[in-house]
Amino acid sequence: MPPPADIVKVAIEWPGANAQLIEMDQKRPLSSIIREVCDGWSLSGSEQFALRYADGPQLYITEQSRGDIKNGTILRLAISPARAARQLLERIQSHGIDARLEALKELAKLSADPTFAAEFINMEGIGTLARLVESGTHFGEMLAFTLTAFLELMDHGIVSWDLISLSFIKQIAGYVNQPMVDVSILQRSLAILESMVLNSHSLYHRVAQEITVGQLIGHLSNQEIQTYAIALINALFLKAPEDRRQEEYTNPLEQHLTEMASTLAQKHLRSIILNHVIRGNRPIKAEMAHQLYVLQVLTFNLLEERMMTKMDPNDQAQRDIIFELRRIAFDGDTDPTGTEKRKAMYTKDYKMLGFTNHLNPAMDFTQTPPGMLALDNMLYLARVHQDTYIRIVLENSSREDKHECPFGRCAIELTRMLCEILQVGELPNEGCNDYHPMFFTHDRAWEEFFCVCIQLLNKTWKEMRATAEDFNKVMQVVREQITRALAMKPSSIDQLKNKLRGLSYSEILRLRQSERMSQDDFQSPPIIELRERIQPEILELIKQQRLNRLCEGSCFRKLGNRRRQEKFWFCRLSLNHKLLHYGDLEESPQGEVPFELLSDKIPVSDIKSVLTGKDCPHMKEKSALKQNKEVLELAFSVLYDPDETLNFVAPNKYEYCIWTDGLCALLGREMGSDLTRSDLDTLISMEMKLRLLDLENITIPEAPPPVPKEPSSYNFTYNYS
Repeated sequence: MPPPADIVKVAIEWPGANAQLIEMDQKRPLSSIIREVCDGWSLSGSEQFALRYADGPQLYITEQSRGDIKNGTILRLAISPARAARQLLERIQSHGIDARLEALKELAKLSADPTFAAEFINMEGIGTLARLVESGTHFGEMLAFTLTAFLELMDHGIVSWDLISLSFIKQIAGYVNQPMVDVSILQRSLAILESMVLNSHSLYHRVAQEITVGQLIGHLSNQEIQTYAIALINALFLKAPEDRRQEEYTNPLEQHLTEMASTLAQKHLRSIILNHVIRGNRPIKAEMAHQLYVLQVLTFNLLEERMMTKMDPNDQAQRDIIFELRRIAFDGDTDPTGTEKRKAMYTKDYKMLGFTNHLNPAMDFTQTPPGMLALDNMLYLARVHQDTYIRIVLENSSREDKHECPFGRCAIELTRMLCEILQVGELPNEGCNDYHPMFFTHDRAWEEFFCVCIQLLNKTWKEMRATAEDFNKVMQVVREQITRALAMKPSSIDQLKNKLRGLSYSEILRLRQSERMSQDDFQSPPIIELRERIQPEILELIKQQRLNRLCEGSCFRKLGNRRRQEKFWFCRLSLNHKLLHYGDLEESPQGEVPFELLSDKIPVSDIKSVLTGKDCPHMKEKSALKQNKEVLELAFSVLYDPDETLNFVAPNKYEYCIWTDGLCALLGREMGSDLTRSDLDTLISMEMKLRLLDLENITIPEAPPPVPKEPSSYNFTYNYS
């Protein structure tokens, strides 16, 4: 008979004594259980004690968290959080340096525990730590532990960042600005400043006065702190007021930007990131990849204002840009005298330039997006790549009318498409690491990207022998060419050109046909019957692959307020498929994590269901800002007895499909992800082709010589070919 659901069997340790093996009744008050444990070791004052986990983060157990205790858990009797907080507060203010150092070291470790943190904060512990920092008397390890404890305590959200004093900010900023500071102190100082900026509007202004992006650039050459430095740059830009982030452009090629926007655009920052981070001698970890992605998004978001600005047809300065496009394309054509003749000539030229509105091309730029951004791109092409621009315009103006590629219309639609592909104007996704190295290789990466793509569009138009009626079809092909090329992560603009050369229209058709093979082939009744016979076998194969991947396990990132202090946890299925093992990790693992290091486990028999997307508890708890589409698409939860959940956010779509499919297979339910459908179609098609190939290669043996028979009036001819 199984034990009652409210009883868990645990071991409890105490230094110098034999462990107690008890059956913990979860209905009994925790204080009563602690009293019983203390009595077993003849310890008085049970109210001064508490239970903690012996493994992993060693968190205190409270009435609220006791439900997480599983059978076989090892606990430890320890002094209560209040008593520990009081003792540490006294010790960190003692005169003995060694005693103070040990106390700060222990405090840095305990501060991650929310129960201890609440007690320490109630005793004005944060104020004490702040005064220790402000005094400027702590250095080296002692200062590093002090800053670690401060950051961990503030991260619990119990105390508002707005209470931080200006002198504390100046002291922390001073560590960042000093040339010779210990790496651990620099890391924590940068992390504290980032949290200030992200969590307090008023502190943003104070930090921005003490720290400039130019000062942070100097730290990007140090591989130990470059992630923290980029994270702070991103935070400063993300929280900058709109008027500081970007001003109106006075000239499309001579933008007047604020300090923040111009810093993101300047060559020095880009080249240091390219040479010391992207092309550095260390592999880029997930957190650095995320920060590069955020920087890329924020840089492209500088284009949003122009993208959403309509052209004013009555603005002469804006109209002059269109005149400039005409002048560069048709330089040498003298304007005829007379208003009517000039107007007729302009109309003809604007038609040759490919504008939709030949009489007033300014009207083509009144739709947003892409607004004035399209005109900026066209002007950049005309000025910087003048030969290419003239060739495209004149080449199309000399074609037959029905095959000409309208440059103006194409440029406007292409700009809109590129904005959609690169998600210009959208906030960075919390779980995304999708940065493109090539955008860090050029000072005007966006404009150069456009110039490459407009040439691609012109080339594809010719390859398709398109007419005006085929415009949307051409744009669909070009979108596919660009997205396929970007997925290959070209490291430079030149490499992008090479990738696109290999994605001609005929190659896109070949790829489409190849990808449709699994859907379009084998539609005859015998083949359909063969497919139905093969499907269960292939599904079982996929199921085993998914379960094998769950046995290998995966690393997941814990979503928190401070990304650069990344925390990980690992989950894997036991080899007998009976337990889900999981536990916290200090850093992202390289390879498989042994079961012994994963302190928690869930019996598969206790799992009731798998939730996905917005149905997950951790997605319902998130604020609207953090509930972005990407995180929702990667979220899933395991619901298990008694009404508990284990919450996941997969690192990417592939891992999401593997885990949700694997868990469904584990529970005997249908695997329904896109990945499974794709794998099923692919594997069935491959298997069917192999079987059909075997049939084609069957060698029919020679017939034995005929047995002599009596002559017959019927003659049969046997053909064994």
